[in-house]
Amino acid sequence: MATALRSAPLEIFDLRHFSSSELRPLLEREAERWAALLEWDYRGSAEMILRYLDAKILPGYAAIENDRVKGYSFFVYEGSKGVIGDLFVDTNGRGSAHAEDIERRLLRHVIETLQNSPGIHRIEAQLLTHESGQASAPFIAEGFRPFSRLFMHLTLAQAKPPRALPADVELRGWSEESFQGAASVITAAYRGHVDSEINDQYRSVSGSMRFLNNIVRFPGCGVFDGDASYVAIDKLTRAPIGVILCSRIKDDVGHITQVCVAPEHRGRGIGEALIGATQSSLQRRRFRALSLTVTEANHGAVELYKRLNFVVKRVFDAFVWEG
Repeated sequence: MATALRSAPLEIFDLRHFSSSELRPLLEREAERWAALLEWDYRGSAEMILRYLDAKILPGYAAIENDRVKGYSFFVYEGSKGVIGDLFVDTNGRGSAHAEDIERRLLRHVIETLQNSPGIHRIEAQLLTHESGQASAPFIAEGFRPFSRLFMHLTLAQAKPPRALPADVELRGWSEESFQGAASVITAAYRGHVDSEINDQYRSVSGSMRFLNNIVRFPGCGVFDGDASYVAIDKLTRAPIGVILCSRIKDDVGHITQVCVAPEHRGRGIGEALIGATQSSLQRRRFRALSLTVTEANHGAVELYKRLNFVVKRVFDAFVWEG
């Protein structure tokens, strides 16, 4: 009588044991998911991850089943903080329950490693390609605070005409000289704000500088588009009072990575004018769409984006643990 074939058990291994050639097929499938769900070309980010893999400097874990890489998750250390950078599992014909089990096992390994890393007192995670609640169980079990976030999308053909800036405010295109002023605006804008609970970089000028450097110089949130990024300047004081940053996430799709206005200048339509300037720049270059993410509890911002014809495409989770 023939012996029934049995599948090999799932195993979790340190990501640094793998080469780019072993992970490339998995990341190609992940890029397909980003394109389908978010109209986001993830290939630049995938190539950066593969380079770090070959350099053996990317901490994380890979799930192996039947000698195939089924999924992975990586994280990075930023001082006393750990940031979970990604989580992806390829179902490859197996049911979603099986994929979710692999995700839970990967997350448990990542969370345990970070919580037991010397000097780590905070962990942040945002899972943009996972529906809200889909991967929350390992986080909630370890005492993470969840925050509901929205991925919103605007078809530029349906964009409203841009609003004019107040007479005492002018726009300046992004340049290398913009970093310090923009960091000061971000820090002031998010003081006491829910988003500073999700991303602690917003709490200081030095942290905001690191945030800006990551956005402008690395492809994690798309390729920075300086032509669609602006700083609002008070004509009298010459001080920056608002900022908008845009990246290209697809040949014809932009993504607002940051928009904020100094607290004392809110309610004057400056944020709306900044968004209008970005959408106009994209429209001149025949972009088709613009997206952004926003925390659901930030009701004023959500309502503004809805008035500008942005629509909610996905609800996802951010998680924060402070030890």
